[in-house]
Amino acid sequence: MTISASAKTSKTKTYFSDLRKNIWKHKEKYILILPGVIWFIIFSYIPMYGLTLAFRQFRANLGIFWSPWIGLQNFENVFRDPAFLQSIWLTLWINLGRLIFVFPVAIILALLFNELRMGRFKKILQSIFTFPFFLSWVVVGSIMIDVLGRGGLVNSVLGLLGFDSISFLGTPALFQPMVYLTSIWQGSGWGAIIYLAAIAGIDTEQYEAAEIDGASRLQRLWHITLPGIKGTVLVLFILAVGNLMTGGFEQIFNLSNPATLRASEILDMYIWRVTFMAPADFGFSSAISLFRSLINFTLLIIAHHVSKRISGSGLLA
Repeated sequence: MTISASAKTSKTKTYFSDLRKNIWKHKEKYILILPGVIWFIIFSYIPMYGLTLAFRQFRANLGIFWSPWIGLQNFENVFRDPAFLQSIWLTLWINLGRLIFVFPVAIILALLFNELRMGRFKKILQSIFTFPFFLSWVVVGSIMIDVLGRGGLVNSVLGLLGFDSISFLGTPALFQPMVYLTSIWQGSGWGAIIYLAAIAGIDTEQYEAAEIDGASRLQRLWHITLPGIKGTVLVLFILAVGNLMTGGFEQIFNLSNPATLRASEILDMYIWRVTFMAPADFGFSSAISLFRSLINFTLLIIAHHVSKRISGSGLLA
């Protein structure tokens, strides 16, 4: 059965008429979200045209629009560089460590906060653990130098006790543990707030019924609290998997130094080096950034489908 052109036109007109009426009916809501939509269009969608540099030989006198197309040549040059392949491996290795050692800490911290019954003490602890999140990585890096540097607090104490000083910030083998420890210190308190908000949404009658049935606090935590925040954990985990190729440039940049170069040149640091520490080749660096974004998007979709298959819920449902 075919639909005539006039019927299709009538259906389209009806659709747009209903859409206009709906927008006018809820105009306050649309006005409220309009600044955010404009911001995303200007700063997120329009700049996407710059990704065409990955397929161009950029020339400053011609600009982005008129630089000549060279196809996949930039990608061929990228994959010929051994340092690029090494940076991919290092990025994945560091971020897998984040998933194992850093990601669960915020969940554990939220569960511990939730079990505290002293309200004022609980608020003080939350403020203490959340405060580092508002410090920039420049400040955190300076704190690490003051505490763990050659002339820092820890080495001064070791010297007073008669021990040799330890180069915490100059030893490649200690760089990754330093990344994980600073990530936990800086971000776990803020991450715990998200899980505490999810815990607050759990029906308190479940806890009351479990307590009447004689369930211990550990049993209530395991059988009520954790299942209650499973959806939040899955969403944040999927997003973390989707950022496996993004290593946290600010943190690595401020914690690294020439002595730890081999242990710290993740993909973000590699992009920075080839863009600003060598003759500028914006087509080359754009090709790397586009490749990284595609890999992150692929990992995000894979994590979503794996989560849907295993637990029945994913990023969108």
